[in-house]
Amino acid sequence: QDGDLKFSLESVKKLKELMDGNRYINPRMMVPMASYSPCQEKHLPEEFRPVCKREDAPMIFRRLSLAAEDDLCEICANAACAGCF
Repeated sequence: QDGDLKFSLESVKKLKELMDGNRYINPRMMVPMASYSPCQEKHLPEEFRPVCKREDAPMIFRRLSLAAEDDLCEICANAACAGCF
C-alpha cells in the first residue's frame, strides 16, 4: 500500500525485481532509484499502469520497492504493508 493505492504483494515483488534489474544503464553510472520509472518495462504488472500517469510515479515505485525488501511485508515489519493489523 502507498497512500490510498493498494497492490498485491506478488506484484510489488515483481516491481522490485524489475527495478533491481534495471538499476544500471551504463557500467560507469548508476541510475538513482528516485529518477527511474519502470513504466516502459513490458513485464510491469498491469495494476501499476495507472500509477505511470502520475507525476509522483517514480517515488511511489521506489517506496513500494523498498517495502518489498527482504520480505518485510510478509512478517509485518513494514508500516507500508496492509493487512497486518
